[in-house]
Amino acid sequence: MKRIRWNMGKGMILCGFLLLLMCGLSYAQEFPTKPINMVITFSPGGSADPSMRLLASKAEKFLGQPFVTTNNGGGGGSVAMTILSKERPDGYHISGCSSTSLIRIPQFREVPYKHEDFVPIMHFGAPPSGLVVKADSPWKTLKEFVEYAKKNPGKVTYSSMGIGSPMHLAMEFIAKQEGIQWTHVPYPGSGPAFTAVLGGHVTAQSGSSESYPHVRAGTIRLLAIHHEKRFKSFPDVPTFREMGYDFINESVFMFAGPKGIPPSIVKRLDEAFRKGMEDPEFIQTMEKMEIVVSYRNSEDLKKYLEEAYDRLGKMIRELKLPKEPEKK
Repeated sequence: MKRIRWNMGKGMILCGFLLLLMCGLSYAQEFPTKPINMVITFSPGGSADPSMRLLASKAEKFLGQPFVTTNNGGGGGSVAMTILSKERPDGYHISGCSSTSLIRIPQFREVPYKHEDFVPIMHFGAPPSGLVVKADSPWKTLKEFVEYAKKNPGKVTYSSMGIGSPMHLAMEFIAKQEGIQWTHVPYPGSGPAFTAVLGGHVTAQSGSSESYPHVRAGTIRLLAIHHEKRFKSFPDVPTFREMGYDFINESVFMFAGPKGIPPSIVKRLDEAFRKGMEDPEFIQTMEKMEIVVSYRNSEDLKKYLEEAYDRLGKMIRELKLPKEPEKK
């Protein structure tokens, strides 16, 4: 009798496990059955917000449900990612973010999450970035700007989307190499950071594509870009590497969710975003914003983030940038 009861007990446990597994599979197959909440880790403006909103809108027709999108900028994306890390891993809570919030920020300041606390869904492109000043400023080249900063310690201020962002690291890379003392003024996003230089509140901005319409209009001057190759729209603007600074912005725009989302749901989201990338409007908009369209699925993106985490950690240590305490 004991053996019969034991076998019956094991059978019930097995049935329960299979029932849970079947429910999980059914849930994943039905996903999504309601709107998906997506928080963008940047303030409106710049290139992140419009590109992520556009791709989400293109993915909606493949998912059959809308995205409810909000912005929560600040801390280089860490504010929104902290909130996301506490959400249920059901696929209905994701973020549109950059790799910065996962591989730079946790190494640069104390935050209540680790990059392992999230599951990467996919990435769709590399954000453009560079150094700009007002067109009526006396500097026409990066070399002139650097020489001025060297001769005038503490007089130059520059804005960026936040401490630990690639735009911030680019400027500190130059500062270390040239022995420059300048002041970083962080903002909750590239949009507000650009407004600061446009209004004359800072000397320069290390930012993204929000300045490009003004560069074309002649009110802002683009001194150099943080990428491997020159932009098609601005072929006369050199890269940092061409100017002798071995730095590139290797960040990617991506989507992520809290750790624990079922792989089948991650795949469903990944496929919808990837199909959305084929939309002509998306392709044309990315070209206008100088976003280099590229793609990694969840597994490839996870591997990239792990490798980049180690690589960037080494750079931060070499720059001897102190960690900031967590803000209470």
